[in-house]
Formats: sequence, C-alpha cells, structure tokens
Amino acid sequence: MSDGATLEVWVFTGDGDGWVTLADGSRRWGLYGASGLLLHSVDESGTGHVLLQHRAPWTHQGGTWGLPGGARNSGESLIEAALREFTEEVEGELGVLSLFGVHRQDYQVWAFDTVLADTAERRPFAPGNSESQSIRWVPVHEVPSLPLIPAFAQVWPELSAALSERLLLVVDATGPEQDSAPVEPLRDGLAALVRAGVTDDVLPSGLSLAPLYRRFPDVLVVVDARARVTAPASVPGVEVVPVFEDAAAAIARLTRRHAARVRVVVASDDPEVRSRSAAAGAHPVPASWASGLATAGMELSG
Repeated sequence: MSDGATLEVWVFTGDGDGWVTLADGSRRWGLYGASGLLLHSVDESGTGHVLLQHRAPWTHQGGTWGLPGGARNSGESLIEAALREFTEEVEGELGVLSLFGVHRQDYQVWAFDTVLADTAERRPFAPGNSESQSIRWVPVHEVPSLPLIPAFAQVWPELSAALSERLLLVVDATGPEQDSAPVEPLRDGLAALVRAGVTDDVLPSGLSLAPLYRRFPDVLVVVDARARVTAPASVPGVEVVPVFEDAAAAIARLTRRHAARVRVVVASDDPEVRSRSAAAGAHPVPASWASGLATAGMELSG
C-alpha cells in the first residue's frame, strides 16, 4: 500500500473483510475496497425515493443512515459486491433493475463504489441481518434531514444530482455510406462498451453531468429500413431502430420523445440531422465519436 496506508486485518466470512487505515488515521472497512447499492424509484407523483439502511447501534457509526453495502472480495466486481452485500443485509426480492451509473469515493488506497440503479416499483424490504435497525424508502428531498453516515453525507449532493440524470446515445447509421456497411460491428461494439460502462472523460464536453466513475447509457442505433431487407436485431444495451422516413425527421422525433427526461447525444455526420436534433434538445457530435466508442468496446470484449 502507498501514501502511508496500513492494513489491520480481521478475518470474518469473506477474504475482503478487514480494516484499511488511511494516511489520515481514519479506518475504512474492506481490504479490496467496498461497494453498495443505491436503489432509486419514482412514484406516481414524480417524487424520487431511495432505499436506505438505518444502521444498528452496535455497528461502526451505528444509528446513522446510509446504503446497504460492504467489503468487496478478491476477484469480485464492484457490481457483484454491491448486489451480494444487498442480499446479505436486506430481506426482499430485488426484481428487475436498470443500472445507470457508479459513483466512486476514491481515497487512492481505498475506494467505496455506489452502484446506482432504477427500479420501477418500490417493493417492501426489511432488515436481513442484525446490522440493520430498519430498511425503508426515503423521498430524495428528505435524505439530508436524516443523520447520515458521514461518508455518505459527504457525497450525497453528487449522488442526488446523478439520480435525476440519464444518458441516451442516438447513433445515425443511415445514409449511402452506412447502407452498404454491416451495422452489427457498430451495434456489438457499443453493447460491449455499455456493459463495461462509459467513463466521463470520453463524453463530449458541454453535457454538464454530475461526476460518475461509470455510466451505463441507453443506445439507439438508427438504420434506414428502406435500404435494408431486414434490420439487424437489437441486443441487450443497444436497440436498433429501423425508420421509414427521412433520418433528420426520425432522429429529431426520437430526441423530442426523450429529451425531457434524459440527456441525448446524437452522433451523425449529416448536417441536417445534427441541426434538427440540436433544435429538439440533443447534443450533436460527429459519427466518428460513436464509432470510436464501438472500437473501444470491441477491444474490451476481445
């Protein structure tokens, strides 16, 4: 370890269990870092809620509120760790989740990753072990009024901002040069990148998003149905959208449909597509930006 960090190892059930002492003398739980799951759901009135854990008095910083989470084990991804810790600490079925981001508190020698996920329904949950005094859904605007665990309170402004942000990539694969080229490499490369997550440094400037360690955007690849006998199939993470109209009109329509609730990035070299999508609320970028992401995704999957 560097920066003066030392390890104080207490071995319990996982090989990641143990305290890490940072250079400032503070201690963090998890030899390989820690991870937690922050569930988010919006009710019928449009109010956002998050699922929080009221920590039992006997635990470290007991009596405070935070999210279910704990130490990562070696060889375990941050998402696997967050889901495992949730099932250990919370009783109830998660159901279908939509992951949209990861926030990282990075202390250089130790990190806590908050996995952000949407769920369509606020299912009932209860404490799954003695570490929790209670588990309940809390309206987002009420979270700051709770006695939060200090580390969670420190990043709550960034987390709460990220909860209202989603990212949609619309890739224009119409036009003479694309009509004769296979869409599958573009589709599969983007799907691989979505699975791995997109880092903020590859996003176009000007989006003004809350900082996240990883984002998992939705992707639409628009193809001209008039130029193809059959459109390529959609795959998890990437929806292929065949259109029977002018690409500029179709992409502007897609942008208007989504721009009120998500940030839309449109990748196209067609000036009309870029102009009309921008007027509809999108952030236009060159097609090469999307193809570069797809290439990076293929390299990851290879």
